[in-house]
Amino acid sequence: MAVDPVSLCGLDIADDEAGMACALELAALAAEQGEVPVGAVIVSDGKIIGVGSNSPITGLDPTAHAEVNAIRDAAQRIGNYRLSGATLYVTVEPCSMCSGAIIHSRIGRVVYGTTEPKAGVVESAECFFEKPFLNWQVEVVGGVKAEQCATTMTEFFAARRAGKKKLKKASPAAD
Repeated sequence: MAVDPVSLCGLDIADDEAGMACALELAALAAEQGEVPVGAVIVSDGKIIGVGSNSPITGLDPTAHAEVNAIRDAAQRIGNYRLSGATLYVTVEPCSMCSGAIIHSRIGRVVYGTTEPKAGVVESAECFFEKPFLNWQVEVVGGVKAEQCATTMTEFFAARRAGKKKLKKASPAAD
């Protein structure tokens, strides 16, 4: 079983690799629940203040991406919807919805693991944080533990495809 998310809150984070390691633990939790394995933690003053993993399927909430869940958790814990100066660690490049939430919550820094060629808007499909209309600037660091983050996604989807193939073979052929 993966880590208990609550146990991560308050944990000291010394560097980007340590932050991403915690996000990877949360990604494993998402995978155990049948969710796409994305995990996120928010760090302020060297301590984790918020955690999140993907849960749109189990939570019946299309907005329940790891980043949004971590932002919600951090805001509740500190009693403020502004997370100025905080760093968000996430295993996969954020999408447009999550990037908007990052701006609105005033997170100062985003560190992500692997790119997301189809929906990532930090560098892949778009460069959202560079848009001149934004009223908040976000520092971005990509590629932290990129190989491990990419492998987590690749293995999850390979297992999912294998499971679907197995089901098709087990199903009686339609007449």
